[in-house]
Amino acid sequence: MYNTSDFKKSLKLLIDDEPYTIIDFQHVKPGKGNQFTRTKLKNLITGTNLERTFKSGEKFGVPDVEYRTMGFLYSDENNDYHFMDQGDYTQVQLSEEDIAPKHLYLKENAEVTMLFFNERAIDIELPNTVALKVEQTDPGFKGNTVTNTFKPATMETGCVVQVPLHTNVGDVLKVDTSEGKYLERISIGNS
Repeated sequence: MYNTSDFKKSLKLLIDDEPYTIIDFQHVKPGKGNQFTRTKLKNLITGTNLERTFKSGEKFGVPDVEYRTMGFLYSDENNDYHFMDQGDYTQVQLSEEDIAPKHLYLKENAEVTMLFFNERAIDIELPNTVALKVEQTDPGFKGNTVTNTFKPATMETGCVVQVPLHTNVGDVLKVDTSEGKYLERISIGNS
């Protein structure tokens, strides 16, 4: 059991029989009355955010959550995404709804961290960056060297990223998965 005094960022709690993680919290000691804790929580199943205030000393259950390293295999015509445990070769499938918009950064054989709650897969965590190839973008023009000017580019996985004007079809780019932003171009020898 956890107590409000145990709160820290990323702590997993069981609230109303659902797993939550603490995004932010603040212990408050008013001049009059009892202490309390304001929290911002994220539901690990639905992804919704919740703001709640708890009395000092309130107790919470420990959710049965587990993280496993999985490899992405493929997506099928039903928009289901298939993963395989690298250790015991068991396969797990999640729907596009379960992992959206993270599915836009998945390439075959990509390694992800999968979150399980009560032995049921509920979400994935991507690496911080991925290398993706540009499939479609408007051509760059010689002399377009204005800094901080971007154009849209469709990557091999289907995501659209704002890229510098000099980017061409076939370029491999490093993309930040948390914000969907272009970071840098990767030369062919480094990919």
